Amino acid sequence: MAHVAQAGESVILEIDGHEVAISHLDRVYWPAETALGQAAVTKRDFVCYLIAAARHMLPHLIDRPLTLFRWPTGVEGRRVLMKHWEIDLPPFVARTDIFSDAKGHTDEYAMCNNLATLVWLAHMGALEIHAWHSRVRPGPDTPVTSTDFAQSTKALQASIIEYPDYILFDLDPFIYAGTEARRGQPDLNAPAFTLVRAIARSLKRVLDAMSLASLVKTSGKTGLHVVVPIRRTVPYHVARELARVIGMHLMRAHPEAITLEWNVQKRAGKVFIDANMNVRGKSMTTPYSPRGLPGAPVSMPIAWRDLDRVYPLDFRLPNVFPRLATLRDPWSDLDARKQPIEERIAALGSG
Repeated sequence: MAHVAQAGESVILEIDGHEVAISHLDRVYWPAETALGQAAVTKRDFVCYLIAAARHMLPHLIDRPLTLFRWPTGVEGRRVLMKHWEIDLPPFVARTDIFSDAKGHTDEYAMCNNLATLVWLAHMGALEIHAWHSRVRPGPDTPVTSTDFAQSTKALQASIIEYPDYILFDLDPFIYAGTEARRGQPDLNAPAFTLVRAIARSLKRVLDAMSLASLVKTSGKTGLHVVVPIRRTVPYHVARELARVIGMHLMRAHPEAITLEWNVQKRAGKVFIDANMNVRGKSMTTPYSPRGLPGAPVSMPIAWRDLDRVYPLDFRLPNVFPRLATLRDPWSDLDARKQPIEERIAALGSG
């Protein structure tokens, strides 16, 4: 990290036997934010941040296909959604071929399995790193062993990548601050986040009653992500249905505050619970990934006991950076907390 901080505009880093070339280190990725008293965040800053954050981020990235949002010239420039690369990837970047139902052929996905890849992504302007909910490698938590993702839809559905590691509840407030651009998404505001915190608490109570442990993090935008770690024994469609049933239960209990409505106009004033995020191909912002928004906010894991004391802009790349060395990660034991889910599904079916 010191080598990056002291380098000129370009540097070649030796990382675990791999050479990673980085140029334009002083390029501004996030402009200064006067209201936050925050200086501009450069590519150099971002690389140093990722090196420090790697021990927290990589466990959530390894063996997961990536969906990336790139801003090659910084957040004031053009945004590029990147799933499939049209360039030759460096040899240290892991990749996997996955059959596309829509296209009828395979697509190549990159994965981030090492620090060299994480640093290279920073060089490429991948300011938001999102990863699939499932992994390409079998393990002791699943009876499924097939890694045939590329031959057909049938083979894909029978493979390990069809089995997620967690159920995701994406809590997205549609309460407007009055500062939004015409037809824009709601801006971050205190009333909206206060409500989304209350809904997250209600969700936790339901999950607790089902004996399902859960974890929470800021999305890095306006909402929260709540995940239930599960053993990889149920496919996506089962995870999605369970999320939908729990969401419906919460909506019936709080009809004035919660919606599962797809029509955006009908979500106004409520928190949207998106159960349909639990499908193959969807992704979640990786814990500790920044977002391509003013201030460089970070999607931050938090302990449930701290939820009422936090606000999304409390966690920004410059102020999280110095804490990383001593930070206790509330999500560090996600794999160890995986739970059997079949009994809970059976209980719902008999209730």
